[in-house]
Amino acid sequence: MAHFPGGRDVSKKPIRKVAVLGAGVMGSGIAAHLTNAGIPVLLLDIVPPDLDPKEKSKAKRDAFAAGALKKLKKAKPAAFFHKGNASMITVGNFDDDLEKVADCDLIIEAIIERLDIKQSLFAKLEKITDDNTIVASNTSGLRIVDMLSKSGAGFKKRFLITHFFNPPRYMKLLELVAGPETDKGILDRIADFGRNVLGKGIVWAKDTPNFVANRVGAHSMMKVIHLMLEKGLSPEDVDAITGTPMGHPRSATFRTGDMVGLDTLGHVVKNCYEMLTDDEDRDTFKTPEFVATMIERKQLGNKTRGGFYKKSKKGIEVLDPQTGEYRPKAGNQDIKKACKSIAKVEDPAARIKKLVATDGPIGDFAWLALSSSMAYSANRVGEVCDDIIAIDDGMRWGYNWELGPFETWDALGFRETYERMKSDGIALPASIVKMYDSGATAFYKDGNYYDLQKADYAPLKVDAREATLQILKRGESPVLANNGAEAWDIGDGVLAVRFKTKMNSLEPDNIQMLHDATAKAEEDFEAVVITNGGDNFCVGANLFLVAVASSQKKWDDIKALIKSYQYATQRMKYAQVPVVAAPFGMTLGGGLELCYGCDSVQAAAETYAGLVEVGVGLIPGGAGTLNMLWRSLETVPDGMEIDTYAHVTQVFKNIAMANVATSAQEAQQKNYFRKSDGISFDKARLLHEAKQRAIGLARSGYHPPQAREYVLPGESGIATLKMMVNTLVAGGYATEHDALIANKLAVVLCGGVSGAAGPVNEDRMLELECEAFLSLCGEAKSQARMQAMLTTKKPLRN
Repeated sequence: MAHFPGGRDVSKKPIRKVAVLGAGVMGSGIAAHLTNAGIPVLLLDIVPPDLDPKEKSKAKRDAFAAGALKKLKKAKPAAFFHKGNASMITVGNFDDDLEKVADCDLIIEAIIERLDIKQSLFAKLEKITDDNTIVASNTSGLRIVDMLSKSGAGFKKRFLITHFFNPPRYMKLLELVAGPETDKGILDRIADFGRNVLGKGIVWAKDTPNFVANRVGAHSMMKVIHLMLEKGLSPEDVDAITGTPMGHPRSATFRTGDMVGLDTLGHVVKNCYEMLTDDEDRDTFKTPEFVATMIERKQLGNKTRGGFYKKSKKGIEVLDPQTGEYRPKAGNQDIKKACKSIAKVEDPAARIKKLVATDGPIGDFAWLALSSSMAYSANRVGEVCDDIIAIDDGMRWGYNWELGPFETWDALGFRETYERMKSDGIALPASIVKMYDSGATAFYKDGNYYDLQKADYAPLKVDAREATLQILKRGESPVLANNGAEAWDIGDGVLAVRFKTKMNSLEPDNIQMLHDATAKAEEDFEAVVITNGGDNFCVGANLFLVAVASSQKKWDDIKALIKSYQYATQRMKYAQVPVVAAPFGMTLGGGLELCYGCDSVQAAAETYAGLVEVGVGLIPGGAGTLNMLWRSLETVPDGMEIDTYAHVTQVFKNIAMANVATSAQEAQQKNYFRKSDGISFDKARLLHEAKQRAIGLARSGYHPPQAREYVLPGESGIATLKMMVNTLVAGGYATEHDALIANKLAVVLCGGVSGAAGPVNEDRMLELECEAFLSLCGEAKSQARMQAMLTTKKPLRN
């Protein structure tokens, strides 16, 4: 086993600097995500081939890598958690800077998929680097034995494939592939880095074409396209079936193809068809003629503003597979209506079961697509990976399926599905037949999974850090419960609050739970964690109640609702036990106000936070104005005389412009979260890490904060902010109604007209906020905005 200075095992050496070779879409995206994790990156690419060989300008020689960095800064969706992370990338070129990689702990190759070029690069790296440097390839189509056919034994020991999914920031999957000679310590080191530093889900794949997720995913997508042509359905019909109803992303099949790029999809399936000569379903990877024609015409999807779908002056158009021409998007309305109804079923297992059970073309198509994918996946165990877990994880993390193929099989019923497949003449591997004959009823059962290679159940390996509320909660019933929320004992003196409302919106019941749970924790627990399920932490208040009350002029009801939430957040803030929020996804309006009421936040990296109430003609009403401003001022030492106008102005801009932070790190930079708050790169560990933060606070001398008060700008500040707003109106950048909202916000943030006369306390700020919120509820145009959403018959989210 190799060691590094100090005598420690090299497998334990932390990875502190990385070189990424190749600044294309994948290489640059990987580089960006490495900086998100605080890892400095050396990003190299070739010298532009059309450059004069005598050109000495380093900037021109670095143009490809520098250009990639420039694109990264403008990327949408954002590649960086915060634009400042770009400063951690140093660009260069292979000719002038390759020797610098010797200072890196890890080198990730992401150059063109040509064997000879990769072999040439690896030969250079073998000479430059020592035994402590790991070299990895991001290839998806070339085999390790071929890439390293000319490499020495020492180089082979420290080489592997690290296959990231695009975009690297957002896709959890990281497939790792070991070569025949790869050192186990190297594999452990990279797996630890991927899992614990980058927040990735690790799937161990075998060195086969397209590994796990792309093999199964490409087969599934191509099977659907072939079935569409066979059954005479339209792309719109297919997308209605294969999206949310099937437990797949809303982009379904053809919109996903447009997002990925038809050139990329074409490359993957061509690679499969050419290399998988013994694959039992090889013909599925044949590119249909109409898709091949699209690729020839450069109708590649979003990147060329036209693929299966495109936007035009006529609206959304879809390519007709029969004619090869675009036509208005339409589709079978009966299929659309039925699939829309099925999509409303929240539990994915029940939803998929309902889809397949639907009579007619919907159920028939869904069964043909799913049964083919499940059978194909079963045949891959032992070939592309060792177990069913790798395939299910790969499809959930790499393709955003809600359930993997074997989880889907369980949802439909293992034995019933097996029998229907056999009746349909679908060939299944001997391992599945043996499983059925053994009397097994499911792939996953009682904390075990069925190991197809060993023909027996084996225990699931569970990372204790990924424990869910279902696992952690103690007792058969919650400590507290009402229609909107529950509070559970999750051990170690921690009480966990979870909302039960749709999209975790704030309503009277869960607001009351915040009061009750805080009081209960002060009596019987050491700390509170607010942890919600679903895709979003909290989308804010359910303003349906506000809209109805406003239309009926029930001002006392609205005032009671405001006061209840204001004092819920204040109650938590000054509780005798620490309260920790665990936000993720959309944390908007009242959701961010909820975080402000907590002592600390442990946020998922992908948390999108902001006070966005102006969008519905209101201002924050749950102490958001107070706590965003007080958060800005909290580092000002006692006794220091400052002009608070600059703080007020920035908070005013953030609220009036509904500025949303697009990551937890950006939320820290905007001061929505504190710099000391935690960020969980893997959302699966969020509850565990939030709980540990709460315990740490509780057991390290916790005392509630002391209330503070500040001298605010008052009348002069209000006047100055109004001038700013009036300028925007005069320039056509804001409406008169926007100005009305902004001016009322200015009054609150400046502490009212008398804000400069003396220190303004929190109660006064809450009064001003409530008054402004109520007055806006009475404004006709604010009511019109709310009423417009009310007529959609959907709860209004701020």
